[in-house]
Amino acid sequence: MPSTIAQIITEIAAEITDDAARIEASADRKEEAAPGPIGIAVALTSGTLLTAGAATTAFPIQSISKLFALDLALAAIGDDVFARVGKEPSGDPFNSIVDLERTKGVPRNPFINAGALAVVDILVEHRPEDGDDPAVARLIGRETGSESVTFDEDVMASEQEGGDLNRAMMSFMRHHGNLHADPDAVMAAYVRNCAIALDCRGLAKAGAYLAATRRTPDDPEADAVAKRHRTVLGLMITCGHYDGSGDFAVRVGLPAKSGVGGGILAIVPDRAAIAVWSPNLDQHGNSILGIRALEMIAHRTGWSVFGPPLV
Repeated sequence: MPSTIAQIITEIAAEITDDAARIEASADRKEEAAPGPIGIAVALTSGTLLTAGAATTAFPIQSISKLFALDLALAAIGDDVFARVGKEPSGDPFNSIVDLERTKGVPRNPFINAGALAVVDILVEHRPEDGDDPAVARLIGRETGSESVTFDEDVMASEQEGGDLNRAMMSFMRHHGNLHADPDAVMAAYVRNCAIALDCRGLAKAGAYLAATRRTPDDPEADAVAKRHRTVLGLMITCGHYDGSGDFAVRVGLPAKSGVGGGILAIVPDRAAIAVWSPNLDQHGNSILGIRALEMIAHRTGWSVFGPPLV
């Protein structure tokens, strides 16, 4: 199987590179820019890592960090997370503050900015040391085998200086009793999470543990982990691409989370993690070529949560 998948992603990277201009021109783009490149990495649950294209180009993971934060929060306090943040698609932009008024300070889901801030608040509250050494960075370092995690300095600077809207969301949530930790500590941890820089290889390796979703009722501890991962993946497939989540589910059929750094992490339960990267974004803030690459991978492998695989 690894050799087949390696051939598939190599062919897809080449095809997308050759056709990048047309693919991006046909999309509703966020901004005009030169097309490409595309990077792909597949981390199989066997430990094999397969790559194609610009898989060694580092980028800030941005909102992809939100799924790791959610998993850590669920590990810390279980389903009590969902007393603080909902499970539903928002129908509003990822940085909208309007929905908080409707819901009295409870964000609609963990992947919009307000929801991610609430999740980080949980981590800061239950892990007071996380301001300078966020749990998300430690998790990613452990899963990738890296002694230290690199942070994108431009993201660090821009988010700290331009985070007024995020701070407004925190103030609104605090007004409704849904922010418990110091807002500056929450903001610092949130920014550092978003600024984590990985390439496709590192992102695929970091996310591969989430593919462990097989239930094992005779091992309660492992079974609890599998159920937690299923919760994260369920939210990824319904909310992981903001207002593009429904389209992505139909086109790709895999749980995935995007980031405005151009990366996308998709999980094939019990099989693999797929990381793709290409910098140009559609109107929802999702990588145009990255989505196309995942669509092609899903088509040629049959990998989908909606049916059996081909390979």
